[in-house]
Amino acid sequence: MEIKLLSMLFMGASTVVGMLIGLLVGNIPHRLNDAMLGLAAGIMLAASILGLIEPAFSEPGGMSLALALSGIAAGAIAVSFLDKFIPHLHRLAGVDTEEHRNNASIGKILLFVSAIALHKIPEGLATGIGFGSPNINDALTLASAISLQNIPEAIVVAAPLLAAGASAKRTVCLSFVIAASSIASVACGMAIAECFSFAMPFLSAMAGGAMLYVISDEMIPETHSHGHEKAATFALIAGLILVIVIQRILAGLPQ
Repeated sequence: MEIKLLSMLFMGASTVVGMLIGLLVGNIPHRLNDAMLGLAAGIMLAASILGLIEPAFSEPGGMSLALALSGIAAGAIAVSFLDKFIPHLHRLAGVDTEEHRNNASIGKILLFVSAIALHKIPEGLATGIGFGSPNINDALTLASAISLQNIPEAIVVAAPLLAAGASAKRTVCLSFVIAASSIASVACGMAIAECFSFAMPFLSAMAGGAMLYVISDEMIPETHSHGHEKAATFALIAGLILVIVIQRILAGLPQ
């Protein structure tokens, strides 16, 4: 239980740390911005596969294969549907041309906070569900990866948040609100995994499928829309390798 609690706290703290770094750095060049988002995408990609999807296929039972496959599809479809209603950070920053219904009706600062918080909830749920796996190292790989990717992701949204009119003090306070939503969603994911342990292959794969959709639909296109796709691509590869290394290290630790 201590490991789970520490993982939750690290996930929340990483968002606050990233936001603080973003405030100190201020505006960053688009090349670096795309590289950091690429790194976050690579970390998230490896985490979804190694921490959620692969363990789902490894679950015992004759139905695990069918449950895992259907879970991946269900996760992607669910996020695709929610995509029409959830405000997007990239649109708010002035670089995403895709239209979303909620973007025009809420104040910009509130919209930023809503978008960040809503983006953190699926990640938190996925991490909490991951802790339902009998292999604690898979869950730790996922939690470590999400915590790491929170930092560059928070860095790149700090400047647009300030540009929307939030003061530095308010931005720090908002980072704690976002961190709290992340922690709460991890706890919720743990509760779901405990109540529906019989459906773990489906739930784990569904969380992984949802993350894959976000990576492909939002993160990678965003990093390739400003002419810095090579930097973003190599950063994505670096993020993927980083999570593989983390998994190898954790695999060597006792269960």
